[in-house]
Amino acid sequence: MKLTRLWPMVCLVANIAVIVSCEHNTKTSDFKSEHADSLIFEAGYQKDYDRVLALADSFEQNGSISSMDANRWRGVAYYRQAQYRTSEFYYKKVIDGKIETAQDSMAYVKSARRLSELLLVKGDYEGALRVAMPAVKKLQETGYGSDIDYAILLNNIGCCQLNLGHGEEAQESFYSAREHYVNRWSTDSTARGLQEAVIGTVYTSLAYINTRRFDEAVYWIDRAEMLLGLYSEKPDARREYFDEYQGRIEIMRAVAMQGLNRNTEAAKAYKAFLQTEFSKTSTGRIYANDYLMAAGLYTEAADNYRYLDQMIEDWGLEPSLDNIQLYLLPKLRANVEALRKDSVMAVSLQLCNALDSAIVKRKGDDTAELAIIYETQQKEAQIAIQQAEMARQRMISSLIALALVVVFFSIFIFFRYRSAKRLKHAHQRLEEAHQKLKVAYNQLEETTAAKERIESELRIARDIQMSMVPHQFPLREGLDLHALMTTAKEVGGDLYGYLLEGDKLYFCLGDVSGKGVPASLFMAQATRLFRTMAAQHMMPAEIATHMNMALTENNEQGMFVTMFMGLLDLNTGKLSFCNAGHNPPVLTDAPVEKGDNGPHPAHFIEMKPNAPIGLWPELEYEGEEIESIMGHPLLVYSDGLTEAENKKQEQFGEERLMNFLCNNHFENGKELDECLKALVDQFRDGAEVNDDLTLLSLKLG
Repeated sequence: MKLTRLWPMVCLVANIAVIVSCEHNTKTSDFKSEHADSLIFEAGYQKDYDRVLALADSFEQNGSISSMDANRWRGVAYYRQAQYRTSEFYYKKVIDGKIETAQDSMAYVKSARRLSELLLVKGDYEGALRVAMPAVKKLQETGYGSDIDYAILLNNIGCCQLNLGHGEEAQESFYSAREHYVNRWSTDSTARGLQEAVIGTVYTSLAYINTRRFDEAVYWIDRAEMLLGLYSEKPDARREYFDEYQGRIEIMRAVAMQGLNRNTEAAKAYKAFLQTEFSKTSTGRIYANDYLMAAGLYTEAADNYRYLDQMIEDWGLEPSLDNIQLYLLPKLRANVEALRKDSVMAVSLQLCNALDSAIVKRKGDDTAELAIIYETQQKEAQIAIQQAEMARQRMISSLIALALVVVFFSIFIFFRYRSAKRLKHAHQRLEEAHQKLKVAYNQLEETTAAKERIESELRIARDIQMSMVPHQFPLREGLDLHALMTTAKEVGGDLYGYLLEGDKLYFCLGDVSGKGVPASLFMAQATRLFRTMAAQHMMPAEIATHMNMALTENNEQGMFVTMFMGLLDLNTGKLSFCNAGHNPPVLTDAPVEKGDNGPHPAHFIEMKPNAPIGLWPELEYEGEEIESIMGHPLLVYSDGLTEAENKKQEQFGEERLMNFLCNNHFENGKELDECLKALVDQFRDGAEVNDDLTLLSLKLG
């Protein structure tokens, strides 16, 4: 087994474990961004990655976070679910984005660090440099970023340069990274800074070992051991972490000394490794084989490979082409060199089974990840890129399969027929899967085109619908009016409106039965009728009566709308209103004295029952009056507020609404509406939106 493949993955996982708590350190002055990032971070901490994706979508749509920040969180979520190519896709979107805010800068730095690590692990050194080097330059130009940001990016650059044969440039990058690690741990009173420095220095040591520059590797191995010693002196240092990395450092030293033909020193380092607790674990025994195979101690290595299955179980590894190359092929070689014929036969059979499973799994994984990107982007260019990647993976799979066939033929000629038959079957399944994928792609392309047309039409319908409700509100001294509307689907059935005529303010809020396109058409009729009749200076009850006559005519679908309509005298505060089957509005008590900004009790307005508009013709609607609401904030809402449901199908309810209004103070109606909507989103906890939500806040005086 080679350090080249194992250690970058190990160090990447360790690096991420160290810096995961840093994902949310940067704060912006915007309260919404802080609150949104906190909610997403908490969902990630709970490992609820589906919720991370849902929150990122929701907060991006309502403007709480930027598109760059949303894509950064999507990259994190898909990485945690081992969907690395999808994760890489979203990180690249961040890198290609335009930085406009401090939040965008933070997303850029975090994404550049993670993406360069992903590309480095899979051997795309040029790609990793194209990400990391501009990121370092941008940090230097803007002064944004921490020492750990610089250190990780510079370390990644050095590893890439070394693997590309640019030793002097790599050395300069590693030295620069070292200085940033020193700045980090010398100003940190905890053990975290030294832990990060140990991981980065081990990463550097491995880069030199894997490029067979053993002399230079020894310097970094010594430095890693020195840093680990400083780490152990910290009060919060973890003994198990120290023991594990002490073992890893001794094995690196043994491999480096063996490469320098200093066999006695190599054996001494291996003996020191055996004194650690890490050496007794299944992972430690497999890791020790880096030295044993290099030293030609094949029998000991073959013995250690008996613990491979336990390590695979502990790590939760699945059959894959990478894992076959990383573990099973070295295991086969160790047993061949140790002349263990029975073990070679067993491992060969295990290789066949693993290859069969890995090919099928790779096809399934590729198809699943491709579908995610299709659904997200719906761009032909991305489809072509993914197809090229799939073709490359198929080529790699075929080459590995061919290599395995050659190995099997060379070792056991008598096993030839059985192995050939199994591989032939695997290729047949691969070809069948390929044909199915081509058919699925053609169907997906047709479906995508149709979906794009429908979504375009719905977007146009939504724009038309939203243009029918006001988004600008009166700028009149003493009057505070604000409303907002969020639809459950692309278009919805809620409505609101107002008409200011001199000192008279007409306003309404309604909820059409059902959702979607039919409801939006009915909503458009109701909105037009309200404005037309309000312009004729009718009282609210008259408006309701005339609207009912118009909307019941030819209403074969049986649709209706519940509405609250009001007429407010801006001089006296007198409110005339008519409630047509709608939820009762909430009226808040006035301050005890002028300047009292504390919370005040609130109550639902008691009203006469009136039927919804549009059900029965020739109804006469009754109106009511409140002598004055001067200084009393009024909240009108649709049932999408009180009937909002979370994942447990619990409703938000009137009690939770009253508690919120009675115990909070708001500067204006806009703040009330937005905070109440945010509270509902938090209550849903990622559950699907079940109804349109509309709020209208009004205060006079």
